[in-house]
Amino acid sequence: MWGSADFLGGLASRRAAAVSVVLVVQGIGMILALGAAGLRGEGIPEPRAIALAVGAGIGAGIGLLGLYHGLAVGRMGVVAPVTGVLAAALPVVVGMVRDGLPGGSIIVGIALALLAVVIVSRVPGVDSGRSGFEFGIIAGLGLASFNILVGVLPGEGVFAPLVALKGASAILIVGVILARRVSWTMPRAALPLAIGAAVLDLLGNAFYLLATQAGRLDVAVTLSSLYPVTTVILAAVVLRERVTRDHGMGIVAAGAAIVLIASGSAG
Repeated sequence: MWGSADFLGGLASRRAAAVSVVLVVQGIGMILALGAAGLRGEGIPEPRAIALAVGAGIGAGIGLLGLYHGLAVGRMGVVAPVTGVLAAALPVVVGMVRDGLPGGSIIVGIALALLAVVIVSRVPGVDSGRSGFEFGIIAGLGLASFNILVGVLPGEGVFAPLVALKGASAILIVGVILARRVSWTMPRAALPLAIGAAVLDLLGNAFYLLATQAGRLDVAVTLSSLYPVTTVILAAVVLRERVTRDHGMGIVAAGAAIVLIASGSAG
């Protein structure tokens, strides 16, 4: 879901300002989460859950802004891997501290998955005057906090806490728009893409939350962090973008990681 959302969001960002795309994704996501929570009969989360969800939403907003800005001003081959590894590795460490070390095959699978994230996220041949490394750090820390805080949300609700999460993120984006006085208008051609990204992103959040409720945080965050593989495959199929040898190696590594983690979890 996240990989498909990033694909549509990337297409929308080619036709509209990235900040406006993020605002639509988070704002519509909040509305959809509110409706889904009502249909499922989910009650208002407890104060601790709301606080954690708000913190996760702020982390997600900071992460997305740092990532998009870094990709715009720096080297994609630096910013994306740094973001991906930090966003996955820090929650993995937290999960292992909280739940203890997993089995050997899961540890090998996690290491292989982190390597796959680096390989798949790298964009060779794209350069600029600055690396954007610092924005990769900011983005990675923001998204890591999102992964960690969602992973420790109490209760069994799925969409109710996502209302607070999406709302906090949307408010943060609005604050950035007002502070920097940037345009946030959305061209009509980009709106369907942004709406599609909002639906898929919300589903990705919901499935990730369900995964953390059902099992280990380190396993859930590792598997979900492989979403760039989906983005690369969609870009190749839909946009006819070339899949490099590195991309192919990353996709194979991701597949092997999934098999190792799944077999270790089943055992």
